[in-house]
Amino acid sequence: MIDQILEVTRFNLLSIKDRVYSSLVIVVGIGAVVSVLVSILSMGMGFQKSLADAASPDRAIVLRKGADSEMTSGIGQEAAAIISQLAGVEGVSGELITVADVPKRDTGSVANLPMRGVSAEGVTMRGAVRIVEGRMFEWGTREVIAGVKAAHEFEGVDLGNELPLRDMSLPIVGFFEADGGVYETELWADVRTMQGALRRPDFSALRVQYDPALGESLNASVEDDKRLALDFVPETEYYAEQSEGTSGIIYVFGFVVATIMAVGAVFGALNTMYSAVSMRSREIATLRALGFAGLPVVVSVMIEALLLALIGGVLGAAGSYLAFNGYTASTLNQATFSQVAFDFAVTPELMIFGIMWAIALGFIGGLLPAVQAVLMPIMDVLRGE
Repeated sequence: MIDQILEVTRFNLLSIKDRVYSSLVIVVGIGAVVSVLVSILSMGMGFQKSLADAASPDRAIVLRKGADSEMTSGIGQEAAAIISQLAGVEGVSGELITVADVPKRDTGSVANLPMRGVSAEGVTMRGAVRIVEGRMFEWGTREVIAGVKAAHEFEGVDLGNELPLRDMSLPIVGFFEADGGVYETELWADVRTMQGALRRPDFSALRVQYDPALGESLNASVEDDKRLALDFVPETEYYAEQSEGTSGIIYVFGFVVATIMAVGAVFGALNTMYSAVSMRSREIATLRALGFAGLPVVVSVMIEALLLALIGGVLGAAGSYLAFNGYTASTLNQATFSQVAFDFAVTPELMIFGIMWAIALGFIGGLLPAVQAVLMPIMDVLRGE
């Protein structure tokens, strides 16, 4: 049986050169499906990664109870002082979040660019933040630094330029990186200066550096303190929740588009494999008349379909990687209603997933023609009926 499978498969594969253009229908069709699927999913993966890269297991965000983001939170000075005295807390940074209406470079449409007021301790606890051009802003001034992705995506975010924010003019004195995290889509300034300029004495949220081993007790202390009405949220949890809405929409959209395209690709594969079986009907009938079993015929047709689908899947996944991996785009963060710039992330896991998707399409497209090849009446085919 194995010898028969190998022989019939070899015969089928050698005949592909005579059907090269029809075989390309499967390769190109499935390759396009995989390319689109992997490219769209890499958007969601890149968005998730941008938020996840901003998180640290030894940092937490303290928000007003019931607030779902820094943008909707507010914390007074007294509460910040209480948090800083809790056992296990190693550092506290009171921060203020607002948005600046700035046009995007690619469309010219106005979008919400996040602006964060930070303390010196807040900069220190984010060790990944580093100035790559220009300099750090001076404390006590209205100078700002901009993330590299904010500079890439927003018009006017240029070194030495001044951005208007309400009644302020903010000179940009430096650009910074943050290991690809969400902070790279923000403007940063001195929190005390921002509080005075915006007439907002309170903080939006607190960044807390703490001992992860004491995380549960810290959370309990915040919950039990009657003077506080705050939530203590580890950064990893906070950013995971923030990414769910937008990345979920991207994933659903990707699968819907890929499924629609997959239907066309399967019909193309069915048509190609039916044509291949029809062209080789006499050879298949002759082999069966000589004693070849039906299973080798079915397996050989399936192997051909799967091989063509695999080639298409590999080409589609590779094309997505070359075209989109690292490509910078931006979208709206549903939790904060501000823009987040991120890099497409065509990961090995996504490429493997795309190739598996291709193999599944090849299996569906080859199954019915393979069964038809076995069910053809031998004598009728040999007589040309």
